[in-house]
Amino acid sequence: MTRHPRLFSLPYFILGFLFTYLAIESVHETIWNVTTIALAALAAFDFSTALRLFFTPRR
Repeated sequence: MTRHPRLFSLPYFILGFLFTYLAIESVHETIWNVTTIALAALAAFDFSTALRLFFTPRR
């Protein structure tokens, strides 16, 4: 059974949206706090991984 990379990109998209939502909710007075920046960095990593998996060519 072959594993399809497009199927594995779905959890990364979901985690990216979750981390983006948590980053937006963690902003209290300013955006420049450690929690917001860390969550935004995790979301960016998840979105980039999801896009890389989604656009991998089929063999």
